[in-house]
Amino acid sequence: MSVWEIVELARHPQRPYSLDYIRRLAPDFIELHGDRLSADDPALVGGIGTWHGRTTVFLGHQKGRSIKERVARNWGMMHPEGYRKALRLAHHAAKFGFPILSLIDTPGAYPGAGAEERGIAAAIAHAIMEWFRIPVPIVAAVIGEGGSGGALGMGVADRVIMLENSIYSVASPEAAASIVWRDNSRKVEAAEQLQLTSREILAMGVVEEVVVEPDGSASADYDAAAKALDQALHRLMQPLLEMPASELLQHRYDRFRYIDSLVQAEPHFGPKID
Repeated sequence: MSVWEIVELARHPQRPYSLDYIRRLAPDFIELHGDRLSADDPALVGGIGTWHGRTTVFLGHQKGRSIKERVARNWGMMHPEGYRKALRLAHHAAKFGFPILSLIDTPGAYPGAGAEERGIAAAIAHAIMEWFRIPVPIVAAVIGEGGSGGALGMGVADRVIMLENSIYSVASPEAAASIVWRDNSRKVEAAEQLQLTSREILAMGVVEEVVVEPDGSASADYDAAAKALDQALHRLMQPLLEMPASELLQHRYDRFRYIDSLVQAEPHFGPKID
């Protein structure tokens, strides 16, 4: 497949969303709401459930199926309240020793005036900083789109994996084309240069594993996709559960320092300007 075909698969409206996976991984999942400061952000679902016999905190972007639900969930684009809700649940996980699973599927944080007025950039920055202080195992999975800082604010984890037909990028192809060439019609060209497919991200060392999807992609068989994701998450989580908190936090820090060194070493990371 071409890079753009993979982008379209990652965005496919029938692709499983976070709740489709969570309800298969933890049928007793209970959703928790609110940031205890101002509001609840429906773009992020969060709560607790039993996963492989252990109470686990689940977090995940939720885009919505129908137009009404997509509007209500803001197409999975989080406001500042969403990042505060995620951290609230993360601190609960730390208090009780629960591991955390984070499912990423967002084109990016919401760029609207309201989010800017309430400090979306500061909320993302604070979230990234706080994830390095959460002393419990965290495994993140990009299940669809992993776009920009909106994804990174939920993607600081001890292990990060991607589904085969997902994408992970510093910006969406449309945004990159608009920034670099002032022409978002060059989105296909931007996608080809962004190195955003799972295989490219794996080759760069940014993620630990690519989870193979069922024939026809995850959209064709939700149960098989959830089973494959479950096996990968469980395999990566097991050794993390045995690590002391201090060692866990140091390895998390070292992991992202290594990724930073990769970016610094690549002078032409992202689309090239004509």
